[in-house]
Amino acid sequence: MLPEDSRQKLKQYLALLRKWQCSINLVSPATLDHAWERHFEDSLQLAALIPEEAVLFDLGCGAGFPGLVLAIARPDIKVTLIESDTKKCTFLSTVSRETMTPVSVVNQRIESAVTDSIPTIITARALASLDKLLGYVMPWAKANPDLVLLFLKGRQAADEVTDALRLYDFTYEMVPSRTDSEAQIVRISNLREKSDG
Repeated sequence: MLPEDSRQKLKQYLALLRKWQCSINLVSPATLDHAWERHFEDSLQLAALIPEEAVLFDLGCGAGFPGLVLAIARPDIKVTLIESDTKKCTFLSTVSRETMTPVSVVNQRIESAVTDSIPTIITARALASLDKLLGYVMPWAKANPDLVLLFLKGRQAADEVTDALRLYDFTYEMVPSRTDSEAQIVRISNLREKSDG
């Protein structure tokens, strides 16, 4: 159950999303009327899977899902939002300021993102196929062997895992989504490049 303070901040975030959506495309217009269920609740289901005091990087976070939602729901974690679109970064900074939620916003492409910390958790939602995502995170996985990845995936989740296992070695668990019967949360650990032979 969310504390009332966090719930109020998320309502403020939703109001800002609706206002900004008029001028920049933050989410699919078809999902705006159901933004609470489609975007906020979908992001919130990750909160229970994140350990205390985690250092979380959210990749290609767009309008802040799930990273900024998690920063509001879990003030104990340190969140870095990595997003290449400058207008979206301006939106993220605005929500952070107006809800008084501390986050770092990194306006760079994932491949060239420069950060001053090493993540313990990496999240991504609706960004890229699993094999591409694992390529993006490999430098952080090498820096932190205990890195855990939480990726919100749709109905192709099992196929994406099969494809990714051809390129990488990792341990994984499929957690059924609480907001979409066809979706999964893919939790990955022990990521490493396949050794030849």
